[in-house]
Amino acid sequence: MLSCLVGLVLAGDALAAPVIPPETRQLVVGIAADWDSSRALVQRWERREEGWAAVGAAAPARLGRSGLAWGLGLHPVEDAAAVKVEGDWRAPAGAFVIGPAFGDAASVATAWPYRQVTARDLWVEDAASEHYNQHLVVTEERPLTDWEEGQRMRMGDPAHALKLAVSHNAAPPVSGAGSAIFFHIWRGDGAHPTAGCTAMERHALEALVGWLEPEASPVYVLLPEDTYRAVRAAWGLP
Repeated sequence: MLSCLVGLVLAGDALAAPVIPPETRQLVVGIAADWDSSRALVQRWERREEGWAAVGAAAPARLGRSGLAWGLGLHPVEDAAAVKVEGDWRAPAGAFVIGPAFGDAASVATAWPYRQVTARDLWVEDAASEHYNQHLVVTEERPLTDWEEGQRMRMGDPAHALKLAVSHNAAPPVSGAGSAIFFHIWRGDGAHPTAGCTAMERHALEALVGWLEPEASPVYVLLPEDTYRAVRAAWGLP
């Protein structure tokens, strides 16, 4: 169980340092019961003169089937044994810049960067590739190779009709440290966990995407409840 490793990670002073950038005015916070939970509550927050203020109601979400593991983002992590790896079925925990939105529709009601996914949009999950955990568009007018077909972003899948990138393992990507982490629409009305993404009810995800503002430099924080409490003040969280 990952929970036995958490004390090692939290033991260092590095986790007691601010991680939320001062320019961040929008925060999305997901709280899970523990490191092995596949469920969370996701709350939006806005930074105002008096501090963080909640926006709307908390929305239920599903996480990775095996729970959470430390991701690679804005936060420090001292114990490599507790870090997410490709295929571990765990959602990355920590603080992450929020990336662009993608979907089936030609456009969505948001000021946030959005791209309609085509048959030539790839998100590379091949850890051996120099383009691992990156979005690529095949611009050449030719049939896709078998490798490219295998990296295509999902089309025609209701759960991926709208998705929002989470910048885990992004700067630069570490081979095998986890790829293709998104917010997306949940399956079976929340009956099913994910492979590591944060899945939400469609209207809740639409509200989140529509709320995001580029000038607010939004960040996503996902943590187990006890860990959140331990780093809340130091990280500058609500």
